[in-house]
Amino acid sequence: MESGEAHEKVFKEKALKYARLYGGKVGIIPKVPISSLEDFSIWYTPGVAEVSNAIQSNRELSFELTNRWNTIAILTDGSRVLGLGPVGPEASLPVMEGKALIYKYFGGVDAFPLPVRSSSKEEFISVAQSIEPAFGGINLEDIESPKCFEILEVLRNSMEIPVWHDDQQGTAGVVLAALFNAIELTGREIERTNVTLLGAGAANIATARLLIEAGFDPQKIILVDSRGTLHPEREDMDQLMLRNKWKYELALKTNGARVKGGLREALSGSDVLIAASRPGPNVISMEDISAMSKEPIVFLLANPVPEMWPEDAKKAGAAIIATGRSDYPNQVNNSLLFPSIFRGCLDVRARTVSDTMVIEASKELALYAKETGLTEERILPTMVEWEFYPRVAARVGIEAEKEGLARKNLSYSELLESATNAVETSRKTVSRLMESGIIRGLPD
Repeated sequence: MESGEAHEKVFKEKALKYARLYGGKVGIIPKVPISSLEDFSIWYTPGVAEVSNAIQSNRELSFELTNRWNTIAILTDGSRVLGLGPVGPEASLPVMEGKALIYKYFGGVDAFPLPVRSSSKEEFISVAQSIEPAFGGINLEDIESPKCFEILEVLRNSMEIPVWHDDQQGTAGVVLAALFNAIELTGREIERTNVTLLGAGAANIATARLLIEAGFDPQKIILVDSRGTLHPEREDMDQLMLRNKWKYELALKTNGARVKGGLREALSGSDVLIAASRPGPNVISMEDISAMSKEPIVFLLANPVPEMWPEDAKKAGAAIIATGRSDYPNQVNNSLLFPSIFRGCLDVRARTVSDTMVIEASKELALYAKETGLTEERILPTMVEWEFYPRVAARVGIEAEKEGLARKNLSYSELLESATNAVETSRKTVSRLMESGIIRGLPD
């Protein structure tokens, strides 16, 4: 524990030092050759007028004649930054820059960090809708609950480009992939697995909904919030119906046994615990884990400190343990999915990201881990195993085509080749820029 805290302190100190040194994490590099003044007559005036005229006659050509096809916005109001809270738009920018870096390096996606100052969800929604002509997709990020649910729902229904909230769909997708493999390793069946979710914020509400879409029995799912288990007889159901309809719907749909009480009651005989609540380490006890079924699956996803230390969960009998941290095995991190999701969406010019597209991505991510060696301490690949990103992207694109959500139809092999080229180009670009000294190496 002390070693983990020491490492964390070192990383924080380096992050601040290098942020000042590099002045940010991402920038813009031209894609076209420039060798003379005459070239600007093509790329800008007067030549560019012909491109504008073509798009005016057919707006869909903006996906073919500009970089819109490969560009997304990372949109946030900074109202709930993971591990930091409501830091505001300016302070959220470093996090959004980091996200843009991962998008480019692992997905070949040009992502623009756009923190916005908005006084209401309506204003935020208006901003997102207003910038639609510039982008092929929008990644919503770090928006407080339940506001994030309504924003996502309105934008998905009103826009013709994919809108994705990574704190909801990204977390849910990676949890599902990890759960597919954990269930297989422990010899369980999805339909018969009892799942307890601690925390009923954006991540776990989205996770519960995606689990149900993926075939888990809603009657065998129990959510636990600060007031206890969700069930139809709770005293605050009328308030939930008005304030958080997504949580209200899950209270009606889940917990078929009508278990009342808190976490301990919910965990009695449970096969899986997915904790996405508040930083620990004393949120969950060893006695809580001991109340679960034989060889339980325990995901402890709070950052920067999990709800309990994995070592204690293991002592209490947990068979498979995952956290949100990179210094423990089985890191459940959104970065395993979001570059691929948007790579696949952009390659087929998708109009939205459906739940089934996310489920297909989860299945492919789980399959890659299985093919490359599944163990109790490796139920997911790590970010450095970059080969899975193109595979997941291609699977997402194919699913979008099946659902009639794609503007462009390609074969699986074409999508795989396109995604692989995009990722390899990004990685090679960074390597060449480092070799040439344009990107300076980290100081000793």
